[in-house]
Amino acid sequence: MKYFSILSCLTDKKSLCLLRILNYFVSLPKILRFVRKMKKILFAFWALISVMACGDKSKAPYNKEQPVQQNEPGDSTRYGLACDGCTDSILLLLPFDGGDPDTFDIISAYQNRKIYGRPRIGDELAVILNPEDKEEALMIINIERLKGQWCYQVMPTFRNIEKMPQKMQRRMMAQIPDSVKQRLLVPCEYGIQLKRGHLAQTIGSYRNRHSDSMSPVEYPKVRRYAGWKLFNGRLVLETDTARLIQTDQAHKPEYDTADIVSLRRDTLVLRFKDHEQTYYRKKDS
Repeated sequence: MKYFSILSCLTDKKSLCLLRILNYFVSLPKILRFVRKMKKILFAFWALISVMACGDKSKAPYNKEQPVQQNEPGDSTRYGLACDGCTDSILLLLPFDGGDPDTFDIISAYQNRKIYGRPRIGDELAVILNPEDKEEALMIINIERLKGQWCYQVMPTFRNIEKMPQKMQRRMMAQIPDSVKQRLLVPCEYGIQLKRGHLAQTIGSYRNRHSDSMSPVEYPKVRRYAGWKLFNGRLVLETDTARLIQTDQAHKPEYDTADIVSLRRDTLVLRFKDHEQTYYRKKDS
């Protein structure tokens, strides 16, 4: 450190400048050693974070209590979510029972108009497979599109008018003023709401029994439902047993099965065993 004692005797500007230069070269090795230590510390910290973040991927966390949808006995439908990559000829389905996404050929279903509701990413789907070719889908039902409030309009009829001869019916209707017809023949909205969790609710308010018996018109009876499900591509509606308790019927629930004829954004057509019903979707559903 002799140069410090020498430079301390110098007071001119050149000496001070030289002193700053020498001090820089003296402290530079210390700075380099400090930087090397910081690099080692940062590298060790980064390695620790990487190990904690990655861990053992073969032991991915899984909740054993997480419910997995299982098919009922006899139901061969595949349930899952639509994945990215679905086209008019290919369907990518992430099954609810676990595993990697499955790829299905849907050309036949598309040509036969058996795709009820165009699949979108994340939509819950029900897929009916070809029993001879498990890679071909014969029917696709978009469950997300199926849920909602589906309604139709019903008109009342004059009480016991069906017991009259046709000629008397026409004569009676001709004698009733139009203003009375407009006041009595008011359409009513019936329908069904398909909710999440396979819950169902019938749309159509209950009327007072006394006022109904005194009214000259009557509305069709409403079939009350409490649940719904899909079974091999068919819609199964379960009756409301709580309503049946109030009647003389047995408490055992009954089931109505319908085939899906058409499912669009605002239209649903169901074919029951004795009739075909067209519904419209309520705007607020």
